[in-house]
Amino acid sequence: MSAQPVQFAKIVSMPFDENTFIIWRPGRNDCVVIDPGMQPSAIVAALAERQLSPSAILCTHGHVDHIAGNGPLKAKWPACPLVIGKGDAHKLLDPMANLSGLYGFDFTSPPADQVLAEGEVYEAAGLEFRVIDTPGHSAGHVTFLLTEGDQTHCISGDVIFQGSVGRTDFPDGDFEALREAIHSKIFRLPESTIIYPGHGPTTTVGAEKKGNPFVGAPAGYVVA
Repeated sequence: MSAQPVQFAKIVSMPFDENTFIIWRPGRNDCVVIDPGMQPSAIVAALAERQLSPSAILCTHGHVDHIAGNGPLKAKWPACPLVIGKGDAHKLLDPMANLSGLYGFDFTSPPADQVLAEGEVYEAAGLEFRVIDTPGHSAGHVTFLLTEGDQTHCISGDVIFQGSVGRTDFPDGDFEALREAIHSKIFRLPESTIIYPGHGPTTTVGAEKKGNPFVGAPAGYVVA
């Protein structure tokens, strides 16, 4: 294991301001790309700038703003596996399920090369991601946990944001499921855990437990 901290780069794509994360170990030229957004040329440029090639493309869920870059990345790196939670894999190929059809255009992604389930560990580029199911924004949404020493990194997609939570008014959204996933899984992580959300700035588990108006203490959550 590298003594240097794992590195993160964030690329924000228009028009939905979604975050794509590139994660790698210093001294290596392979990496993992999470949630390729709607400006894949910016992702490719960020990889080239850092002289990195993806060993895996991970998707937290199957909504169009988080999968729109899958095709261009797979075209450039065809051997790179595309990985998503098993409950959202169908959305890659279904414009209505991935919401593109609701926005007036029909988008499909390449199919998944591998699907993941709760409790599995996915390894790529010298990194180990633990998978937890976090439904509510999307029924098959998963969150990826990366623990390095005493620091946990939580790549949360559209489950929880700084001071907010993911929308639950889409066809398979469910606020009660979202709140339960946050309380029973994300809020049980160490308070120092860094949350890398699908939109907006990073935050921490401790900050959201104390201040999130939807699921934190202001909403009745009791901080232990």
